[in-house]
Amino acid sequence: MDGFELNKIAGAVLACLLVIMGVSQIGNMIVKPKPLAEAAYKIDVPDDGTQTPGEAAAGQQEETDPPVATLLASADPEAGKKAFAKCAACHTVEPGGANKVGPNLANVVGAPKGHTDGFAYSDALKSTEGPWTYDALYQFLKNPKAYAPGTKMAYAGSKNPKERANLIAYLRGFTDNPPPLPAQ
Repeated sequence: MDGFELNKIAGAVLACLLVIMGVSQIGNMIVKPKPLAEAAYKIDVPDDGTQTPGEAAAGQQEETDPPVATLLASADPEAGKKAFAKCAACHTVEPGGANKVGPNLANVVGAPKGHTDGFAYSDALKSTEGPWTYDALYQFLKNPKAYAPGTKMAYAGSKNPKERANLIAYLRGFTDNPPPLPAQ
């Protein structure tokens, strides 16, 4: 191949690039894209302690949640087992089960927070007061980041009060000596 052939190939490649750039510029002049006013998919996961609009709305809605005692009276552990499927990626519930990303949850109901030996709990969770009462679990499962700001738990929470009560009833079944259900 001589120099003239190489020049023709290089010229053809350059001509193609110029045509592509020209078509792109003409297309941008004809169709002017409009930027979105807000993100198409919102992800409400702030770790800096600020509240997102979704969390603010959840805080306003918190007052309308029925008390955990009322819900636990009719809670369905089988429905809780289905709800636990979301948790099973990080937790086990069988007594003596292994810790995964999260601790084993056997005997969690009524236990002190941070009760599982050998698991590195976040300082945020260790600093919360009291044991895992039914109400504490109910509030934690609603919004872990609001309950213990700075927690390592990635679960966003369940806005459905009945689902949380069912999940607590399921966990109660894996507690050797669960505290009595709260009075209605």
